Amino acid sequence: MSTETPKKPVLKAVPGAARPSKEQAMEAVRTLIAWAGDNPNREGLKDTPKRVVNAYQEWFKGYDEDPEEILSRVFEDVSGYDDMVILREIDVESHCEHHIAPFIGKAYVAYLPTEKVVGISKIVKVVEVFAKRLQTQETMTAQIAKAIDDGLKPRGTAIMIDAKHECMTTRGVHHPDVSTITTQFTGEFKTNPALQERFIRMIGRSA
Repeated sequence: MSTETPKKPVLKAVPGAARPSKEQAMEAVRTLIAWAGDNPNREGLKDTPKRVVNAYQEWFKGYDEDPEEILSRVFEDVSGYDDMVILREIDVESHCEHHIAPFIGKAYVAYLPTEKVVGISKIVKVVEVFAKRLQTQETMTAQIAKAIDDGLKPRGTAIMIDAKHECMTTRGVHHPDVSTITTQFTGEFKTNPALQERFIRMIGRSA
């Protein structure tokens, strides 16, 4: 009898339902091309459905990744370090759930460790996991903070994301220079405004 611990299932794109096949996804792309007014069977477009589906696999791979597992390997020897751990200018490449249009920017993450820290690449990976899903920037900001709080149990977490949304720059109001800033503070960052200001100053932003 195997004693191996079963691997935790990853989040499915459609909870409780089977994911469509690759061919079904490609057929959906062909339908959209035809709806746009072009011929999906012409030379320049006949391989586009396959390319789009492959791109979707990369853009939305976060559905198959588990942030809890990413943060599970921690280091408990911090030699008394109890100040901020900050990562600046993490690239964010995501898609909004309203138009499936890209939004691109930077994330800034800080946490106040208790008795354990995690490799800095793991924090970047957690940001990527939530970025590679469909959601709003506000939701993503909150999700990253919660994942760090749940995984590391820090004294507090601070998140800032600054991104430009192509649903505003290439359609709708057409304002290419507008960026959206979202923040989430938990624990000591939430209760101590001076700590919030220090975080904002240290990441190089105006208070």
